[in-house]
Amino acid sequence: AGCAGVNNIGSLLVLRFFAGSFGSSPFTNAGGVISDIFSAQERGRAITIFSLAPCLGPAIGPLVGGFLGENEGWRWVQGLLAIFAGVLWILGSLVVPETYAPVLLRRRAETLSKRTGMVYQTKFDAERGPVSAKQMVSTVLVRPWILLFTEPIVLLLSIYIAIIYGTLYLLFAAFPIVFQVHRGWSEGVGGLAFLGVAVGMFAAIGFSLYSHKWYTASAAKNGGFAPPESRLVIGMVGSIALPIGMFWFAWTNGPSVHWISPIMAGAPFGFGLTTVFLSVTNYLIDAYVIYAASVLAANTVLRSLFGAAFPLFTRYMYNRLGIHWASSIPAFLALACVPLPFFFYKFGARIRAKCKYAAAAEQAVKMFLAKAAATTVTEVGSNSGSEDDVDIEKTAEVKDPIELTRAKTNDTVKDTAAIYEAGPYDIDRVNTKNSVSGI
Repeated sequence: AGCAGVNNIGSLLVLRFFAGSFGSSPFTNAGGVISDIFSAQERGRAITIFSLAPCLGPAIGPLVGGFLGENEGWRWVQGLLAIFAGVLWILGSLVVPETYAPVLLRRRAETLSKRTGMVYQTKFDAERGPVSAKQMVSTVLVRPWILLFTEPIVLLLSIYIAIIYGTLYLLFAAFPIVFQVHRGWSEGVGGLAFLGVAVGMFAAIGFSLYSHKWYTASAAKNGGFAPPESRLVIGMVGSIALPIGMFWFAWTNGPSVHWISPIMAGAPFGFGLTTVFLSVTNYLIDAYVIYAASVLAANTVLRSLFGAAFPLFTRYMYNRLGIHWASSIPAFLALACVPLPFFFYKFGARIRAKCKYAAAAEQAVKMFLAKAAATTVTEVGSNSGSEDDVDIEKTAEVKDPIELTRAKTNDTVKDTAAIYEAGPYDIDRVNTKNSVSGI
């Protein structure tokens, strides 16, 4: 909203900085939230639906913004974004619940403490102890960078995503040059050039939902738990489609070629971008389950930097190299990255075994599965026998049931501690309704 009312470039840049900083939070924590809520079997579809926002937004935005900016000016473009973001903020604040298992269990323990007069504590908090501000900063701000620069899987796939994401934002500056400068289209009509990209993205969403059966089949062959590399299949298809679309656009975008050809070239580009994005995101979550939020934060920071940087040099590059060769440079970069999904599909398991954090995540998953096989469900009732009772039920989808131990002696804090144990990213193991009831 502030951007719509400023009168100088300095204020606009400062406000855009804050908009980018605060607006990036959904990209950094959405993957962690989805991994909290959905099991591995359901996560692929959830990520697919979520991807409609980061992928289709940049493709559909110019369709609306082009005509709005042409007729009402750029301030209304900023104003519309402020209205849209404000509505989502209100809705999100009202209807989106907490999903992180340790927080839910902590609230649950606090509620039981108030209702029973006894002291309840989660095992997670009991074993971890008090967390200092330094430790919190280390986890939130430092760990993503450690993962990015010490885990080759995270680094290489994040660079790949950053390149194709930067290319998408490069098109924001390239399309006006190709279609408005060289073909004489208006600002509003020029935004329609993104229709090809949008069509390809919609096709990718449908393909991803259809291909989910491949993941299900892989899970069935592996005892109900598919290896993370099975997520890379659609990315392998998309990695080939990407350079095809980009080279097609690069060498048919001149005014001597019919306008439909470069627009159609956007379809394989949009298809490849979305399938690679979905594939890599799901793969990183599955490979780094307990570190999913930190891994995706590192991935988001890198791709956002590329997305911000690419448009800055696009106009200079097109003026120096011309529309054909300038468009070919990101195509060559995408072509160089084609082997990555194939490489990790074949050798990913071996690489993960040698990576510190990936190996730790895999060990945690194995521990959860072992507990699921060895543990029976424990039902716990409070002394009152009322609706305050907490029941943790086991369903067919549950992989590692939550264990609850209750130690009870006299009136001291130690003697009345109740300890909960849960996998931090397996919220499907928690009866969420009971976890938050009465709070």
